[in-house]
Amino acid sequence: MAKEGMISPFEPQQVRRVEDVPVISYGLSSFGYDIRLSAVEFRIFRHIPGTVVDPKNFSSDNLESTKLYHDSSGTYFILPAHSYGLGVSFERLEVPENVTVICLGKSTYARCGIVANVTPAEAAWRGHLTLEFSNSSSADCRIYAKEGIVQLLFLEGEPCSIDYESRSGKYQDQPESVTLPRM
Repeated sequence: MAKEGMISPFEPQQVRRVEDVPVISYGLSSFGYDIRLSAVEFRIFRHIPGTVVDPKNFSSDNLESTKLYHDSSGTYFILPAHSYGLGVSFERLEVPENVTVICLGKSTYARCGIVANVTPAEAAWRGHLTLEFSNSSSADCRIYAKEGIVQLLFLEGEPCSIDYESRSGKYQDQPESVTLPRM
């Protein structure tokens, strides 16, 4: 299904080096697919005294874009200690009506204190995933763009009676940019 457009671009094997530089692995893994973080955008929550983050009335003022850095190790964003950030997947998904996807953190980042929220991509969902990360460590951490960031696990079954597209899901066709909470 991935070769037929479910994941685009699709990497049919696990990639660990690009142009002889080690990268955090991405591509087809043993029982899933490791997607990459896009270099397009990464936003970090900032504290604004007197405000409360409200998922029903979300203000983009609560997020600030962060700089994209580059050195011999790769291209990366910095997620400050004890903070929360939003990124977006490089790969675009087009989930079939009989598949649901679960997004899990990669162990490389987990060992650095980075927690990726477990999120689904429901049957018949399309777009670039908005990804959520919490830095639970007391140190700033690099979050590498264009490298593996989360693993996708695929659950196949009978087509559901009402898939994401049929119910006009509010996050359908997300672009390659951070999508904020919607009501």
